Amino acid sequence: MFVYPWKGIIANIPTTLQDGKHVGESGRKLREDLAKKGFNPLKVQPLWNRHGHSGYAIVEFNKEWDGFNNAIMFEKSFELDHYGKKDYYSSRRKKDKLYAWVAREDDYYSGGLIGEYLRRNGDLKTVSSKEAEDLRKTSKLLTTLNNTLETKNQRLQEMQNKFNEVSSSMSTLMWQKDDMIRAYNEECKKMQENAHNHFKQISLEHERNAKCILDQKRELEQREKELLQREAQNDNETKKLQHEKMMNERAALEQKKADETMFKLAEEHKRDKEKLHREIIKLEKQLDTRQGLELEIQRLRGALLVMEHMNGDGDADTKKRMGVIQDELKEKEEELEDLEDLNQALIIKERKSNDELQDARKELITAFKDVSTRAHIGVKKMGEVDIRPFLVAAKRKYSAKEADVKSAELCSLWQDYLRDPSWHPFKILTDKEGNCKEILDEEDEKLVELKTELGDEAYDAVTTALKQMNEYNPSGRYIVPELWNFNEGRKATLTEVVQHLLNKWKLHKRRR
Repeated sequence: MFVYPWKGIIANIPTTLQDGKHVGESGRKLREDLAKKGFNPLKVQPLWNRHGHSGYAIVEFNKEWDGFNNAIMFEKSFELDHYGKKDYYSSRRKKDKLYAWVAREDDYYSGGLIGEYLRRNGDLKTVSSKEAEDLRKTSKLLTTLNNTLETKNQRLQEMQNKFNEVSSSMSTLMWQKDDMIRAYNEECKKMQENAHNHFKQISLEHERNAKCILDQKRELEQREKELLQREAQNDNETKKLQHEKMMNERAALEQKKADETMFKLAEEHKRDKEKLHREIIKLEKQLDTRQGLELEIQRLRGALLVMEHMNGDGDADTKKRMGVIQDELKEKEEELEDLEDLNQALIIKERKSNDELQDARKELITAFKDVSTRAHIGVKKMGEVDIRPFLVAAKRKYSAKEADVKSAELCSLWQDYLRDPSWHPFKILTDKEGNCKEILDEEDEKLVELKTELGDEAYDAVTTALKQMNEYNPSGRYIVPELWNFNEGRKATLTEVVQHLLNKWKLHKRRR
């Protein structure tokens, strides 16, 4: 019976007494030494008691068979040098060497630190039970794969049925779209005819008014001739006639200006209306073209998907049809891409606005750098490690004088780790929908060692700064200042910052 996951035991680790506590080699140093010998341990965990380092350590190997082989080689290596389990328990005077062996049933049920650790972190298995378990897993996997294949076939049939429904629905939509376009064209034609008739009616009315004014002018000229021929005409009638003539000329001039203005307005109205109709027709055509292209692309993709699933080994005719459909799909996608280029102007405008907002935030960050963090709005350094948890941890291990120096050294060390681009303790998880998410790797060697040696407070400070660094500057890995709402513990908006500045300005103005 072996302890599973496979584990080894190292005994007789040299320790020294410091400040009333036994201190020995770290687990990382022991793991590196064993790795150099080719045993490939995953982790070496020293065992501690109330007196400090106990002189024992547990070596953890891979759960698979290669880990078992490494564990057996590890045990044989120490047995050949006479530093195995029997040698450790039989020799009365132990040498200054390490003794090691593979953890078995007697170690699992032993008392003390070794037995407690093994029972807490493993269980007992035989080689045959491990083989039987692997066989059951393989059989379960095969069953799962068969079920998945059956599910995929059902899904393929459902997709084919859905494709047939979509094709039928799309044909109906295309027929409805043609009717809508035909009705729209007829309505546009009627609107154009009505506008033309209205303009023609206005022109005829203005021609009649101009003819009437011309007749009046001729009549007045004839009357003037008659008055000039009359020798007995007095001055008052002459002045009256001249005044009427002048008023008539002014009226004719005003009518002419009104006619010109009316013609210009009519022409501009006609041009604007025609331009508006052209824009409407153009936009409708673009919308209809885009919808038609999207429907056509969906239809072609569905046809390709069904032909790929149904005719994986089809004849030459089927492959030729697939090639024609692929060419047509490519052509339709290129047309859709040309239509989508029309939206780039909005994207450029949005980027320009975003750049202006970012420049404004940078200027505000520069202005707020000297503001105290006790204020409602200020600047927070994203990615900076908080020194206070390190000071608390240092006071537990060192004297009051040494605690300040040690905490500063530890904080600076972990800040350097955060700046190192090669250290990226994150892992990628994929959910059922296929979405990927990056989360912190809590099993990272450095983070585990930090939590073991300095406690949860220092671990939380480092992981918080690490997440901020990964969010704000994952490539450069340096501290980034950010406008911060300290009351709510979040990133401050530009509106909040401007409102804060206005309140400060108003307060300063009242004081003056």
